[in-house]
Amino acid sequence: MRPSRNNRGIAHENGAIESSHGHLKRTIADALLLRGTAAFDDLAAYRGFIDEIVSRRNARNTKRIDHERASLQALPDRRTSDYEEVIVRVTSSAGFTLRKVFYTVPSRLIGHQLRVRLYDDRLDVFVGGTPLVTLPRGRPHPNGKHDQVVDYRHVIHSLRRKPMALLNLVYRDRLFPRDAYRRTFDSLRERLPDKKACRIMVDLLALAHERGCEAELADQLAADLNAGQLPDLGRLRAYFAPDPACVPQVVVQLAPLASYECLIGAGEIGGAA
Repeated sequence: MRPSRNNRGIAHENGAIESSHGHLKRTIADALLLRGTAAFDDLAAYRGFIDEIVSRRNARNTKRIDHERASLQALPDRRTSDYEEVIVRVTSSAGFTLRKVFYTVPSRLIGHQLRVRLYDDRLDVFVGGTPLVTLPRGRPHPNGKHDQVVDYRHVIHSLRRKPMALLNLVYRDRLFPRDAYRRTFDSLRERLPDKKACRIMVDLLALAHERGCEAELADQLAADLNAGQLPDLGRLRAYFAPDPACVPQVVVQLAPLASYECLIGAGEIGGAA
């Protein structure tokens, strides 16, 4: 017998490996049909679904795996690199594009060069060797259209300087953290001029960021929408203002100036004269 090498990129030459992969894909497709829907609450639920299917398929090989495990060497001391490292530059839009996905970062990084570790499910962003932020990984649309991963906290400071930019923002739909914010902006545009609607919406996003009340503010906005009224920015600011009873009162007791004379020896100098 003489061995031969597989040609790179020729899938059908991979034989048993590709065959097993195809069987697994068909098994997952059948399980989704039995489940009745391909919708999952989150990524963790989907991963649990896949793990259960793979575990059932691997159960038949348990005895052979245990037999081979006795001959396996010890694992390396350190984990191997399971990421791809990419260098990107932050544009004037407070973000960067990687693999047809636009990601936002804090606006103070505009013009900086970042080092990104690209994992399957996340991006770890570094400035030099300093960890900066972890972003969920996005995927382009099946038709090749670009996608966006946007955090309103990254761009809210820029929007406060130019609120009208919200009107034609490419990633505006991804900017709103919850559905109540999007519905509020639609209601504002229906009843108010675009300039005023953008100003109020940007102030609401800034309020959610600065007071850390994103979920609670969304509940208040939803209640206003259900009542058929626009949000009252002044009332919301007062509602989410810090409670004066919770603010500590600091009492500073100043030392008398005469006590400093002993430090400079004023008394001794006066006595010698």
